[in-house]
Amino acid sequence: MTTEVTDAYVREELNDGLRCIGCGALIQVDDPNKSGYLPMSALKKAIDRDELLCQRCFRLRHYNEIQPVELTDDDFASLLHQISDTRALIVYVIDVFDVTGSEISGLPRFVGQDNPILVVANKVDLLPKLLNKNRLKNWLQAELKAQGIKPVDIFLTSATHPQNLDALLAEIDELRAGRDVFVVGVTNVGKSTLINQIIKTSTGVKDLITTSRFPGTTLDRIEIPLSDGKHLIDTPGIIKRDQIAHVLSDKDLKYALPKNEIKPRTYQLNPEQTLFIGGLARFDFESGERASFTAYFENNLNLHRTKLAGADAFYEKHVGTLLTPAPKTATPLVKHTFKTTEKSDIVFAGLGWISVPAGVQVSGWAPQGVSVLIRKAMI
Repeated sequence: MTTEVTDAYVREELNDGLRCIGCGALIQVDDPNKSGYLPMSALKKAIDRDELLCQRCFRLRHYNEIQPVELTDDDFASLLHQISDTRALIVYVIDVFDVTGSEISGLPRFVGQDNPILVVANKVDLLPKLLNKNRLKNWLQAELKAQGIKPVDIFLTSATHPQNLDALLAEIDELRAGRDVFVVGVTNVGKSTLINQIIKTSTGVKDLITTSRFPGTTLDRIEIPLSDGKHLIDTPGIIKRDQIAHVLSDKDLKYALPKNEIKPRTYQLNPEQTLFIGGLARFDFESGERASFTAYFENNLNLHRTKLAGADAFYEKHVGTLLTPAPKTATPLVKHTFKTTEKSDIVFAGLGWISVPAGVQVSGWAPQGVSVLIRKAMI
């Protein structure tokens, strides 16, 4: 740039409201512990090279380091609630591998009862290829109805391995009818990755928005101009504290969160047998006839079968060694018991699920604070 980058010039730019292109936070030079921080010296260089990334996004992008920020769950929810005052198309991104954990409770209230909602089911590449896509859509429709959501359509895609993006862009353009587009979702569903793919498809620009496996990467709304003067707006992901990611260390996330197509693992279990899911969760078959149970987890996550009678002692002895990964801090596994009346999934929030037959009693154990739920079987 031609203007000399002085402290006074930078302060003037800050007063006008500079934003990080990675996470959307307002840039500031005063408090390293708050979002948008960038030292004055680094900010001068960033302005000079026209690449405005806060220190957090710079370290995340270049060194895969994550820094905590002071935004609370209420802050995220408040930012999302602002959408209800606008006329817009809502693109609701869910993680098809973690549908229950993707739910935003009361979404229509947040985004406005009259704004149409297009559901984009992301990460479809993680599901077994043999899964019938029409059946999956019907299953999703029922799950969404239970959340009080009647989408104008459900679109299956993968942001990491792009599928049907041109068709998705065309559908968004048709449904928005000249309105802004807000992209919403909980953390870690792939919202920013999806938008990056849309930007790349449309403009050729790669990795504009900061993405990572870490919850809460986008800190404020990021506005991307559309050809008619409207905007496609990436909003912060609402943080759900009941997901497994919040009890994992940064290095263990890659061992627990799936990256490629899941290979189902089926076990013939007798009553009073247990499956350990690494050191993160546990599944007990308590009563019923001998049956098949199919596990859907990251392919490299070790599953270990043992007897229910000695399971507590086995966990205490082997957690962190034979049973890995384990929670980042010592925390008890909490028991959740279910009796099935139909083929069902026992879901460990953010980690995966085990498909169980009708007519059995089972228990799922997870670290304190992580949800274990039952739902109608997906597959």
